[in-house]
Parts: sequence; C-alpha cells; structure tokens
Amino acid sequence: MKDLTIPEWEEKIAQDKDAVILDVRTEEETENGIIEGAKVIDIYQGQGFIDEVEKLDKDKNYYVYCRSGARSAQACALMGQLGFETTYNLLGGYMAWSEND
Repeated sequence: MKDLTIPEWEEKIAQDKDAVILDVRTEEETENGIIEGAKVIDIYQGQGFIDEVEKLDKDKNYYVYCRSGARSAQACALMGQLGFETTYNLLGGYMAWSEND
C-alpha cells in the first residue's frame, strides 16, 4: 500500500490502464457523492467486504478511499493480506477530494 495525495492520485489514475477505484464507505456516506467510476464495497460489512473483495481481479491496481483515509488504509492492508499487490490509499479521503473539487 502506498498513500497518495490528491494530485498524486489523479496523476497515477490518468496513466494507469489497470486502475480500479474502490470506495469503502457506507451506503449512507456515498449518498453525499462518490468519485466518478468508483465501485462501492462497504468495509463495515465485515466478512461480506472480504467476500466481495475476493471476487476482484488481483492483477488490477486499486485506488481506495473512504471518508477521511483511515478505513481505506485498513482496506488496503486487508487487501494486501488477501494477495492484492498494488493498492493506493487516498490521503484525506472523500472529504479532501470534495474540498479540492
């Protein structure tokens, strides 16, 4: 896992043909908006989160975010344990993204 600032995140995604954006917030949180193209898998689903993540292609590069960056860091660590080699955490999460937009 690598932590990325918003400019780093935007630059890497723009150049990454294997990029997948993953939003790990709750359904209620996503009602405030999501980053375009994001797949939503709520980390608070516990085993359900793991089950959904295990269906993902491990050869892709995952750009993970939550509200502030803490849960997405946990998600990246968990994904690493599940065999995902390339995960990026958005520092500041959706709060920082929406302020920057």
